[in-house]
This record gives sequence, C-alpha cells and structure tokens, in this order.
Amino acid sequence: MKPKQSILGQLLVSIDDSLIICDAKSCIHSASRAFCKQCGENEHAVINHPLSQFISQSELENNIGPLKQVFKDSTSWNGRLLVGASGHRVPKSVEISPIFTNKHQPKLWLLRIVSDDQYTTTTKENNKTNIDELTGLPNQVLLKDRIQQSMINAKRAGKSVAVLLFAIDRFSDIKAGFGQRFSDELICQVTDRLHSCIRKSDTIARLMEDTFAFVLQVTASDDSAIVSRKLLHSTEAAFAIDQQTVHIRASVGISLYPSDSETPEGLIELAFSALNHARQEGGNCYDYFSTEMNRRAKARIEMEARLRHGIAKNEFQLFYQPKVRADDGRIVGMEGLIRWFENGTSMISPGEFIPVAEETGLIEPIGMWVLEEACRQNKLWQQQGLGPVKFSINVSGRQLNNPDFVQHVQDVINRVHINPEFLELEITESMLAHNIEQTINKLEKIRELGCYLSIDDFGTGYSSLSYLTRYPITALKIDRAFIHDIEVNENTAEVAKAIIGLSQGLNLEVIAEGAENVHHIDFLRAHHCDAVQGFYYSRPLPANEFESLLKTGYIKVA
Repeated sequence: MKPKQSILGQLLVSIDDSLIICDAKSCIHSASRAFCKQCGENEHAVINHPLSQFISQSELENNIGPLKQVFKDSTSWNGRLLVGASGHRVPKSVEISPIFTNKHQPKLWLLRIVSDDQYTTTTKENNKTNIDELTGLPNQVLLKDRIQQSMINAKRAGKSVAVLLFAIDRFSDIKAGFGQRFSDELICQVTDRLHSCIRKSDTIARLMEDTFAFVLQVTASDDSAIVSRKLLHSTEAAFAIDQQTVHIRASVGISLYPSDSETPEGLIELAFSALNHARQEGGNCYDYFSTEMNRRAKARIEMEARLRHGIAKNEFQLFYQPKVRADDGRIVGMEGLIRWFENGTSMISPGEFIPVAEETGLIEPIGMWVLEEACRQNKLWQQQGLGPVKFSINVSGRQLNNPDFVQHVQDVINRVHINPEFLELEITESMLAHNIEQTINKLEKIRELGCYLSIDDFGTGYSSLSYLTRYPITALKIDRAFIHDIEVNENTAEVAKAIIGLSQGLNLEVIAEGAENVHHIDFLRAHHCDAVQGFYYSRPLPANEFESLLKTGYIKVA
C-alpha cells in the first residue's frame, strides 16, 4: 500500500489539475497541490477534513446535503459548485466520478475542479445530456444548476429569483388530434415566441413535454408578473403548421427565492403547485405560490388517501330524494345521492370529496358502486311490491368517457336483473360539449338498453341548444339557481318558464330542483312542471327511511 500511496502523492503534487479524493462520508483523503493553492491552505489543513469546508452547493456553510445523494447512488455528476476556503468561495465547474473496487462498489470519489476555460472546452460532450434535443434548451438537469447560480448571484446583489413554469393547457389533446410531428413543430414555434419575452441573462429551459421553466433575477415580485403576462400574450395568436392553424392557452406558476424556498428543488416544486392552481382556476392565467395554496394541495392529497381507504372499507351509503308530482304529491321518481361516513361515523360532504374523486379518477369506481347499489336496492324494493318508480343517478364525465361505460351499465343491469326502463342516468351539459359524435353514439347505445337520460343542472352549462335535438335526451332538470328566488326575481322566473315551455315543446320530461317553499310549488304547478325535487317535500333519506315514503306513495305537505 505504501508504494501506491507514494505514487499517488507524487502525482497529486505534480499535477496541474485541481483534484480531490474523498470517501462516502465526505472526508477528504487526498488533494492535489493545485486544489490546496486554490483554497489558500496547505495539505495538512485539507487532508482528513470534511469536504464541506471547501465545497458547498450554496453560501450556507457546510451545505453539501444534495451531494450526498450522488455518493449514495454511486453516480457521476457535473455542475457548478462553490469552491474555496470558508468565506472566500467562488463558483466553479466540478466533475464527480466514483472510483470502483473489484466488488463494483465505490469507496472513493474523485472530484475535479475545472477552470472556466477547461469547462468551455471539455463539457460540450457532457452537456449533450443536459440539453433538450428538440428545442436545444437546457433540460431539467441543467435547470437546477442555473437556479443555483442565480440564487448565489441574487444573494450577493440583494435581489430575488423567480422561477416560472409555463405549461400549454390541454397539450395532450393537441398531440392526440394532430400527431407527434405536428406537436413537435408547435413546441419549436412556442419556444421561439417565449425567447422573445425574456432577457439574455434569463434562463429558459424545457422541463417536460408541455412545460417550460424560466429563471429570472428580479428586484420585486411584480417583475415576474410582468414577464408572465408577456409569456401568455406571446402565444395568443394562432400557430400555423402544415397549412393548419391551432390556438393554444397556457398557464403559469411562480415561486420566489428566498421567500418561498432556498433550494432549486423546492422552488420548482412550489412553482408546480402554483401552476396546478392556475389550471384549476380555468387556465390562461398566472398564479403565485402561497402557503394557503400549499395547505390546500396537502389537504387534497390527504383527501385522496382517505377516499382510497373509504372505498376499500365500503364506507359509502346511498341516500334517496323523492321526485314528486306537483299537482297531487305522488312520488314519481327518486334520485340516488352518495354519502360518505368516514370510519362509520362522521359524514363528509360530497362537496369536499367529489371534486377530489373527479381529479384523481376515483370517481369511476365510486360511480360504478353507486350504479350497482342503486340497481340492487331498487330491485329489492320492487320485489317487496314497492313502486316501482324510476330512479336516477349522476354520471361523471370520466365515467362517460370510459370506452367500456355502456358495457359496464349493461353488465350491472344483467347482474341485478333490473328492468332498465326504471333506470335514468343524469349527465351535465358540459359533458355534451366534447367528443360530440362519440358521445352521441354512446348515449344512443344507452337508450337502446332501455335506460333514460336526463340533463342535470340545465341552464348553467353548455350554451348551445342544438344538442337537444341531436342527443337522445328524455328529460331536463331545471337548476336550483332558477328556482330559489322565482317569487321575487322576475328574470329567474322567466327563465324557469322558458325551460318548462322548451321541454314541453320537445316532448321532454321536466323536473325542477331546489323547491323549498310553497311559493316554489305554486309557481311550478301553475306552469305544469312535471315533477319537483327539493326540501319542501323531503331531504335525501337513507334507504330504510325512504322505504316508508315508498309504502305510502304520496307526500302530503300542509
């Protein structure tokens, strides 16, 4: 061992390169004379000392936490680090390589500090892995290095760093509709426009297929808002590709150093949180990260976990609300409404968990459970001689878009042996605005099964009425927004009358939701609304209580 150490020592003394050899615990075993000179220290002040005394990833002393992952994963790495004695560190390009033993497990790592001239010459090949091939922009690996450098410079200048994430809304639809070559050309054209919105000193990188990242040194947070507006405005005009034009919308999420985070990873993560919030607000806008936003994001993640547990533990129940004929109080239908009793006790409002279920896709297994449970319960009531009356359930957009949805409905009908003429599926207007031909085909197949179809919350969604003649709809439900103040608001009263008249003209059944007082009932009865649903007659009830209403068949209200 001594001869080998001697040779290594002689090599490190004579070599001009700035080199360090350290172990997995970040302790320096050997260092070249050039490195010691660079740090202004002698060999004894360097050997057997922690690497963090001379190299760090930020100006926070002894901060090499992220580097430890490189040692742990036994990987190579190159990037910019702060090199020098404590208090006198400067940014330098560093290459890290594992030195493997015959057991293929590294015990030592070689760190090479490259001069700026060397970096320019030698890293051209290495940078190929840091560059997005399509756009020529830095990718995620290089982005973090650029953020790190900007943070160092901003701290010295007393400024801030803004990380902006710009994402094309519904890019997957464009790619699916026009193909890979078209979407690639679109990305290149978007890149050209985005370049024109920033300074040469700013960084633009391609973070994901449809997402670009910007690193800006800013004096005030408003500076990032100005750039965000420029980015969104730059992509408003149509893009022309292969004699076709396409319009895009985009969203921007913003995080700030040092107020939001002091690490590149943290800034990117929080900018993503802001981006998602901007998209949830409808897109085509920008949003800043906030603590409240983070709290809501965590709450949604927690809700998803609770929902999965609730599904696994069968914590859901169906409640039923009657649909009543206004002229005589006879029960002519019912709607099955899901309720969640977490851990069998506290009820979670549908307004809390349904949006999360929609977002995560959990609405599909929940929706299928609702369908089967409603069919099962109503088959049981029919066997008991109660009713039979038509029962309705809500269908989500995710369910309807599932290619196997019609088959799922048929399978449940066959399995439960329910007559499909008693089943009504409620869909919203917005679900009719996309994939029109596919949706028409799917709804026609549902009608062929013998099921009925109604539009829920009519008047609040899709503005065109043409679909009423194209889709095989059998009923309209007037949204409660047009019922709750009809006794004092002439405008809503006129809308309600118009919907009733439209339904009658098209031979569609019309049901009014949200009837809560006698004024509502008198109005709806006077204008010959077919059925009424609301608290005036009954709140949603568990199956055992609703069964009592079915036995009577009527609801008489004084």
